[in-house]
Amino acid sequence: MTCIQDFTGHDPQWCPGCGNFDLLDCVKQALCELNVEPQRVIFAAGIGQASKLGFSVRANLFNGLHGRALPVALGLKMANHTAPVLAVSGDGCFYAEGGNHFIHAVRRNLNIAILASDNRVYGLTKGQASPTSPPDFASRANPEGVGAQPLNPALLALVCGATFVARTFTGSKAEVVDLVKRAMQHRGTSFLDIMSPCVSFNKVNTFAWYKKRVRPLGPEHDPANREAAIKLALAADEETIPTGVYYQVERPVFEDHLGALRGAPIAERTLGYKPERVRPLFERFM
Repeated sequence: MTCIQDFTGHDPQWCPGCGNFDLLDCVKQALCELNVEPQRVIFAAGIGQASKLGFSVRANLFNGLHGRALPVALGLKMANHTAPVLAVSGDGCFYAEGGNHFIHAVRRNLNIAILASDNRVYGLTKGQASPTSPPDFASRANPEGVGAQPLNPALLALVCGATFVARTFTGSKAEVVDLVKRAMQHRGTSFLDIMSPCVSFNKVNTFAWYKKRVRPLGPEHDPANREAAIKLALAADEETIPTGVYYQVERPVFEDHLGALRGAPIAERTLGYKPERVRPLFERFM
């Protein structure tokens, strides 16, 4: 059995040609290259097409409610701060139902990797506009277009205080593998904005559309320069979309402030007292 097979779980139920197939391959390849054991990895997923990735990787998974992948990831990290935790979901789950959770997980610098698959549409529920859909995006759910300006995920992550922000495209598999690895190796909130075409419900932002526009960052970019990173995030709304690491700095993570997490993970600790000591307390409420 190869390493890839070790990480292979259920067959995903995606449309043929979906960009998430490429993302799934890249995630498994990155885990293999990092020599991470399947039983050590924990995925936190929400609801949606992108969230199904968690079921297709043979590792630990907690599938939460729509928009609630990040609170779950926070709890998992607190219970076992030594385990790699990856939050996986899409543009609807992370930025609409889960928008408030996204803001606060990022500003806390929680030590997790956020893999956000963005296809600019709600793919699971058949094609209505998502927070990242452009103003003129029309579908059966919104035939006159969206009207509102799209949310810029990389820009939002930067202004909220993420310490690692990168952008990539599932058609560039070598880059995706590299960035997933770097996101997992970074200590702090790692946000990976992954452009992943929906072949069924988004006929505008296709593989061909992205391939004409994506351009990998060159060595002249300084990822420690937040102002430059913000300019790159803003440039992503134009005809050329920069990919690679926009921003990366070191800062104390959320867990560093919690004395209770010093030492062994909470999940591996044994009780330092006998249950009989607390039984009288419970009896008072019975």
